[in-house]
Amino acid sequence: MNFRPQLLATIFVAFGLPVNAVDTYKAIPFSALNGWQEDDHAAALETFKVTCGGMSGEVWQSLCAVAEQNLNTRLYFETFFQPVMIKTTEPALFTGYYEAEIDGSLTRTGRFRYPIYGVPDEVRAGGIWKTRRDIEENKVLKGRGLELAWVENLADIFFLQIQGSGRVRLQDGSTIRLGFGGSNGRRYQAIGSHLVDLGVLQEHEVSANRIKQWVLNNPKKGQEIVWENPAYVFFRRVDDVPSDQGPLGAMNRSLTTLRTLAVDPKYVTLGAPIWLEKGGSRPLNRLMIAQDTGSAIIGPQRADVFFGTGDQAGIAAGLIKDSGRMILLLPIQEARARVSGP
Repeated sequence: MNFRPQLLATIFVAFGLPVNAVDTYKAIPFSALNGWQEDDHAAALETFKVTCGGMSGEVWQSLCAVAEQNLNTRLYFETFFQPVMIKTTEPALFTGYYEAEIDGSLTRTGRFRYPIYGVPDEVRAGGIWKTRRDIEENKVLKGRGLELAWVENLADIFFLQIQGSGRVRLQDGSTIRLGFGGSNGRRYQAIGSHLVDLGVLQEHEVSANRIKQWVLNNPKKGQEIVWENPAYVFFRRVDDVPSDQGPLGAMNRSLTTLRTLAVDPKYVTLGAPIWLEKGGSRPLNRLMIAQDTGSAIIGPQRADVFFGTGDQAGIAAGLIKDSGRMILLLPIQEARARVSGP
């Protein structure tokens, strides 16, 4: 399908897309999706139905209504959607994330001395606020009653913030659940490159698991490295989600293990289905649903796979740093508007 540039620009403005995105979308057939026929489309459809009701627009609402009917799930996707590849010069990168579980307390103790903070009024007001160093070293929030829980070390807080949600295991055996509440508005800075510069890790060794272990083993130097990332996440208590369901994502619905994808909403409509082809030692060809976002998820071929809850999920997620491709499944009408050529 070919469209005149002026018409394409008008269409992209109507969809809320940057005009410079013109000529970056390419339709491909379902037969070109590696592993498409073998996937569990019913599981993907159930995940889609979790959040499709929260999507805006008549087209999406119509597709959601059809999804609720008893139908052939693979045929549903093949009938109402068109696979579309976003062409980009940026290399694809797929990583993993999870819902962390850490030991803690509702009160400060000799063991649990570091607070997980709720959202201060300054952050609720919007804009850019204090840095991570300001908050943790200079203790600008001390005495304001914003402590949701206390944990053993700042590294646990840092990696909890990277995941965006988690559970705190209390000493009486109960747990509390924390979800993303807000941020200080500062840009996320990955700290792995600093460890490479110091000669601690080689480029190919950088992973969430390796970084966390080094920070824990080197608390003083590790804290300085962590403070190189000025971004800071605040949390909120989440008491109304059953323990057997995943944490709440950006659409305020529970995430599904190995079916939820965190994406850049500038390029991907939240709630939309995406075909993921991830390489590496643990390849994954699977129909995912874009139900979450993340401060480090930037670009049309950048995404995070949700691996579930707990330590084992964290280990698995930390091993993922792979290339591949992700392909949008767009409603037929929208695909026709975006695709610029064969």
